[in-house]
Amino acid sequence: MKRPEQRFDFSAITQRPVWRLPEGKRVAVYTVVNIEEWDIEKPVAREYVTSPAGVSTVPNIPNWAWHEYGMRVGFWRLLAYLEAHGLKASAAINATVCEGAGEPVAAAMRDAGWGFMGHGYHQQALHTVEDQRENISKSFDVLRSYCGVDPKGWLGPGLHETLDTLDYLAEVGFKFVTDWPMDEQPVSMATQSEPIVAMPYPMELSDLPMMVVHQHESHVWYDRVVAQFDRLYREGLEQPRVMSMSVHPYIMGVPHRIGQFEKAYDYLLGHDDVWFTTAEEIYDWYIANP
Repeated sequence: MKRPEQRFDFSAITQRPVWRLPEGKRVAVYTVVNIEEWDIEKPVAREYVTSPAGVSTVPNIPNWAWHEYGMRVGFWRLLAYLEAHGLKASAAINATVCEGAGEPVAAAMRDAGWGFMGHGYHQQALHTVEDQRENISKSFDVLRSYCGVDPKGWLGPGLHETLDTLDYLAEVGFKFVTDWPMDEQPVSMATQSEPIVAMPYPMELSDLPMMVVHQHESHVWYDRVVAQFDRLYREGLEQPRVMSMSVHPYIMGVPHRIGQFEKAYDYLLGHDDVWFTTAEEIYDWYIANP
């Protein structure tokens, strides 16, 4: 296993060569939509309604159904807005979605031309799966078979990895990860085989920690997206940046939040010199234009 200092070199953004984006754009913007399948016979991945008396309950009906709402209703709101504006997203997807009842969601994303990123075979932290290497390999194979192309990206459940995960990901064929939110430009990292790229992925623009963990009001997501973008847009004139957002259908797709998502994107779309893209396209550009 390699420690972080063996994976990549330190690089201050003010001291590196200027990175160029297509057509001289200032900022590359991409969104990750997290598509998950929760097993009702196991503890849920996360809770909005806490279990009674602090006891972990199985089945956890209200929280499992909260996730199910995202697949049945919330996702379709996100898709409708993005399609109406000619935008694509990158889907971080449990491979089991492609094989189970949630397959219509996977089909809609595939038909819309979204990128598919591995998100584990099922929704379970890699630290706890019986065979991490098999889980990663199976995820890759299912997504390749379903989409007809090799998946390039990976977002670990909860963003968590072990010190061996990068080696397993590169070994099977994944090209980039979003589990290392340490920069505003892609970073190449060493593995036991081929290099793998860390894609910028600010945790603080994810609706899960913001809305569920820290319990902010819905408008905070819009406020934070705009503040993040304004700063990157200004700094991107001299040194282009990548801005990402992460949403979950059962969080951002609800009626009282979807308007904040739409309003934020409306604001971003009102600016010139912005590349609205996917994580996969940013990776391809970075490899061709490091």
